[in-house]
Amino acid sequence: MTNKTAHTFHIPVMGTGYTVNTPLQVAQYGISSVVSIVDDILLENLREFYSKQLSLPFQPISSKTMDCRAERITAYLNLIDKMVKDKFEEVKESILEKGKEFEKYMDLLPDVSTLKKEIQDKVNNNHYVKDIKNWLNENLPLGNIDVNIMTKVDKDNYFEGEQLPSEYNDAHAALRGFANSTLESSLVLSAGMNPRLYGYLEQFNDFFPNEDGYIKKKVVLKVSDYRSALIQGKFLAKKGIWVSEYRIESGLNCGGHAFATDGSLMGPILEEFKNNKSELIADTSELLYSALQEKNLPVPEGKLELNITAQGGVGTSEEHEFLMDYYGIKSVGWGSPFLLVPEVCDVDKTTLKTLSEAKEEELYLSHSSPLGVRFNNLKGNTRDEGKLEMIKAGNPGSVCTKRLLVANKEYTDKPICTASRQYQNLKIKDLKSQNLSDESYEIEIEKMSQKACLCKGLSAASYLVNNLDTTADGPGVSICPGPNMAYFSEIATFKQMVDHIYGRFNLITRTDRPNMFAKELHIYIDYLKEQIADLKNPDKKSIRNLEKFKNNLLAGIEYYRSLSDKVKGQFDQFKVQIYKDMTQLEMELKQINILS
Repeated sequence: MTNKTAHTFHIPVMGTGYTVNTPLQVAQYGISSVVSIVDDILLENLREFYSKQLSLPFQPISSKTMDCRAERITAYLNLIDKMVKDKFEEVKESILEKGKEFEKYMDLLPDVSTLKKEIQDKVNNNHYVKDIKNWLNENLPLGNIDVNIMTKVDKDNYFEGEQLPSEYNDAHAALRGFANSTLESSLVLSAGMNPRLYGYLEQFNDFFPNEDGYIKKKVVLKVSDYRSALIQGKFLAKKGIWVSEYRIESGLNCGGHAFATDGSLMGPILEEFKNNKSELIADTSELLYSALQEKNLPVPEGKLELNITAQGGVGTSEEHEFLMDYYGIKSVGWGSPFLLVPEVCDVDKTTLKTLSEAKEEELYLSHSSPLGVRFNNLKGNTRDEGKLEMIKAGNPGSVCTKRLLVANKEYTDKPICTASRQYQNLKIKDLKSQNLSDESYEIEIEKMSQKACLCKGLSAASYLVNNLDTTADGPGVSICPGPNMAYFSEIATFKQMVDHIYGRFNLITRTDRPNMFAKELHIYIDYLKEQIADLKNPDKKSIRNLEKFKNNLLAGIEYYRSLSDKVKGQFDQFKVQIYKDMTQLEMELKQINILS
């Protein structure tokens, strides 16, 4: 398999269902994407769907099977691995057919791609089709089918009334499902460190390098700061596990669950990775080689590959190029804009329309997630509308069947979900017993009712698009676009979106879109204001934390100003816009008084 890459962007994971089959649409053209493997029920339903499409035998994996979660994940990943490889063979076989798949592969490549020129030279200067095909087999890149696991979504599981060992926990089972699959790709670990899960990686040989440095299943860490990356990288290196990629995501200018930093902004964070990459490689390599020797495992002869990638709020080809050129980013994640590309993501027609019409005020940082983590949401989504109707009818909450986000033990011995009917009925009973004022009671009910059943909502669109039975979960859709979605309003083709990324086409008709760094700062300023407003009876520690947050934002502004001295040439206009935006935002930030 070639080490070459065809594209300078990837499609990150979106929800549990929006990119669940995206590799089937893009991998054969050399584009990597990330599949969520949280929802094994959805994966099982899709495996049945595709098996019928392809006239393949389908043997269901029963929920009464003790290891059903891992087995379902393995079976689904093996199927899409086969399907993608079959599609890739079709691309290569169509080399002489005008307008067919190979031509599409070539058209999608960046214009400045050395791979594109290399292929063109090979095809134009060789009259033997067999020789060309042999060369393509060795050199044409296939996009990765990467998978994502939220490390903290790792609940205990039971079988026949008995609690199972930790390797049957949700995240552990998902990891095992990937590890046992035929995929040669990456495991993207997000939402922070889970030492027990990280230790479980040692059980599978595919995560260790061979003498040549090849790793069949690579580890990617999604991080929001350098210190966390270094800690986690060292922790894994001591176990003989190499982190092949650190994927930096904006804390708030992103889709899905949002993890705010302490006010540290994306630009300064990327700068720190850029300046310390060599140190990161050296520190973790030394630990890795020692661990491999202790385990009597092969020690790679040369340096292992380590890439820095970034995602969150990127919306123009200029921003894309700046990240690549100035920070040395290997690949840029383009997420939310692809939700408007039906060829690539599973989004139902109703949600697609709402999404395309959404402006800034319809895209908000909500409290919808049962995990207690802030969650990017779309006003008017059909899951929330259905939820409000149930509350009015006196039936708050959702019947909890998938139990993927159970984490609360406020009223029960075993954790339950705060969006569930069970929890919300218990909560209402508790609130009524407290003799609260009408105002206080309504405030608490409002907080409770914000929680949504994301287990069902984030997979519903995939059921609808693929005409799967929605009886069990209902048709209500939750969706989690980032703030950048406000500036994309056209439903686009796959080629149009790729051309937009590479500056060959423009999908943004608005002229008031701020630079991605300015947008992130604006979101953080709003977040700071919200934290101050929510502060009741502030103590010294809370005030210190907010002051630190504000000072980090101010330091970020100074950093962006300093780019004027570092950035030259093609990015002059980019630099001018940043400077202008920072001046305005600094004035707004300095007017915020934390003690008032």
